[in-house]
Order: sequence, then C-alpha cells, then structure tokens
Amino acid sequence: MATTPTSNSAEPASRESSAPRALIHLDMDAFYASVEQRDDPALRGRPVIVGGHAHRGVVLAASYEVRPFGVRSAMPMAQALRLAPDALVVRPRFDVYADVSSRVFDILQTVTPLYEPLSLDEAFLDVTASRSLFGAPAEIARRLRRRIADELGLPASAGIAACKLVAKIASDLAKPNGQLEVPAETGAGAAFLAPLPVTRLPGIGPKSAKIFDAMGIATVGDLAAKGLAFLEQRFGPGGRDLWERAQAIDPRPVIADRDAKSVGAEETFDDDLTGVEALRPRVHAQALRVAHRLRRAGLRARTVQLKLKRSDFTLVTRRVTLDEPTDDGQTIYREAARLLEREPPRPTRLTGVSAQNLLPAAAPQLGLFAPPPRAADTLNRALDAIAQRFGTAAITTGDVAASTRDDPTLRAPPPDEIGRPKK
Repeated sequence: MATTPTSNSAEPASRESSAPRALIHLDMDAFYASVEQRDDPALRGRPVIVGGHAHRGVVLAASYEVRPFGVRSAMPMAQALRLAPDALVVRPRFDVYADVSSRVFDILQTVTPLYEPLSLDEAFLDVTASRSLFGAPAEIARRLRRRIADELGLPASAGIAACKLVAKIASDLAKPNGQLEVPAETGAGAAFLAPLPVTRLPGIGPKSAKIFDAMGIATVGDLAAKGLAFLEQRFGPGGRDLWERAQAIDPRPVIADRDAKSVGAEETFDDDLTGVEALRPRVHAQALRVAHRLRRAGLRARTVQLKLKRSDFTLVTRRVTLDEPTDDGQTIYREAARLLEREPPRPTRLTGVSAQNLLPAAAPQLGLFAPPPRAADTLNRALDAIAQRFGTAAITTGDVAASTRDDPTLRAPPPDEIGRPKK
C-alpha cells in the first residue's frame, strides 16, 4: 500500500476556529475498471481497458495491470490496443458507475456536509469542523476508505492537506489504495511540492514543460526559486498564479452542491449524432440526473441551459428562464427539449443540460389550509426513495433505457459540471 501517513492529533474544540483547514481529496482507483473487476471475477488481476469504439473512442479507465504497458485514461483506444494487444476491453456501464458513485457520496456525507464532487469518482471534503467528532483528518480518511472497501468492494486513495492543490497531488502520489497526509504547518505544503516535477502542477503539460526546461526549471522548487517578479515579467498575469501554486498557496474553499452557481451533466459520444430523435434520450437522461442532484442539495432552478458541441467543435448554448423554480426532471427535460428542437439538425458530439439561477427549495407548508402536494413532487419523492434503496439504475424512462441498451458506444460522461464563482 502506497501509504505515508504523518501524525496529526485531533484539535481541541476550543481551538477549532483558529485551527488550519483540513481538506481531503478522495479518489476512487481506476474507478470504472475496478467496478468491472469487482463484478466479474474473470477480470481480476487481468489487464482491463474500459472504453468505447476501437478507432474513435478513448480509454475511459485502465486497470493497474495494464498500466505498465503505457496505457492511460483519455488515451485513444487505437493507441492503447497497439500498446497492449492482449488487454481485455470492456464496454462501459454508466448506469452502474453512477449508482456506485451515488453510494460513495452517501458515505462521504456521513462525516461532513462540505463535500464537493468533481466527477463520478472523486471529491474534495472539508473536515475542519469534523475533527471534534471523528478524530484526526488522517483517521477520517482511513475510515472513509475502509467503509468504501467493506461496503462497496472498491479501492480508494486519499490526500490530506490544508489546501485543495496539495491534497489533490497527495492523493495522486498515494495511489493505488493508499493515503498521504501533508502537515498543515506553515511551509509544509511548499516543502512537499518542491522536489516534484513541475508537471505535477495542474495546467503544466508537456509543451509547457519544454518551455520551463529551457529556463532551467525542472521541479516545483525550481519554479518557486525564480521568484514572483521574474515569473510575472516572463508570463504576465499568469506568473503570479504559477508562483502561488509553487508556494502551495490555494485558498479555494470546498463548495457543496447547495452553494453551487449551477448544477449540470453532459456527455460526449464516440460517434456524432444527428437529429432531435437521436439526441432527445441523452438530453432526457441528463435532465433527470440534474434534477436528482438539485433535490439532493435542496435546490430549485429558475433557468435551464442546453449545451451542444457540434462535430466541428462549434459550441452552442441556449437557455430559458422558467416562471417558477423547479427541481423536477420532466420539467427540466421539456424545456431543454424545446431548446433542442429549435436548433438545426447538425452532427453533434456532445450534449449537456444545466440548471442555473439556483434558489433554496421552499419548505413544505403545514396546517389545515396548506395546498396538497403536487403530483410531480410526490412522484419525485417516490423515485428518490427507490434510488436510495435500490440504486439510481433501478428505475428510469423508456427512451433513456432504450438508448442505453441500443448504443453501447457512448463515451463516459465528463465530470458533472458544477459552476463556481470565478476566482
């Protein structure tokens, strides 16, 4: 187990307000591939690739057994199969992954309401105020990972730090099935980052690495040593951002769904789809996912937005403002479908639905003269109860079920978009 824990005792309650932040980045290991190996014993210990079309698709997940061949997620399937021709390719089962993801988040919220999903398989948690109840952050992370392993049969890794940037990098280094804590003391985050390759910082890829290499910058410490003035002179306004990252300065808060500016879902397809009838089931499924998340966060939306990315990568967004805020999937779907029907039938590679202009859901009225519950609200409560007990895949609409069954080449949905205020 790639584990490098450090001691960190629980803070006394009286010092909670002055204590440094305690954040956890929890990430499921090779999520889709791990689910497939869990559900099919014949895949365990074998090189497994979860992916779509062999020519146009991408690798959605690569088991740790196939990674020594150079296979990584987001790699073109054709390239992956050249590197590992004997790998076992499994078609994705998104309904199963969504169900498992929902159960993971159910576990996370038992220790804090401040959890921020980044995708189906990872989230940030702010456990600063949870220490008085559950102990040190490292112990909270161990407890969560143990529950996920015991109840869901899946491995997860965690990074613990005082800021998001360091916690995310720590969880990456702890993989697979480990955890790594970076102390919250002043300077500890920068010291942790200093020996790492500069490409560990988000936004610095191979092209940027060549530029830094020409400047004699190989590690994060080398970048920090250049100083703020030099980096601002060389990179303009982006220089300060680079310097702050190298110094482990990252004040971004963990933002729960209820504090989000928008809640959305989108999917990219292996093969372009053309026409309303082909796109409608996808939009319907996305609307239902958005509505479920709204209800879970206690929110309603006044605005519905439809997003389309055409085959030439042209991006189209259309939105409508409702007379009354809603958390009903059918209402969101009807509005998104109307927006879709107004667009010309062009080849499309991505659709997305998002709920914006969010408001807290009104508390139900009590008393003799309270209006009876709306049929849609009663139905949604029943659907949510079924999903809670049997999983999100237990019940759906006919068109969504048919599209999932008939088209196995759907590419995985990207992380559910949660719009945040710009930092």
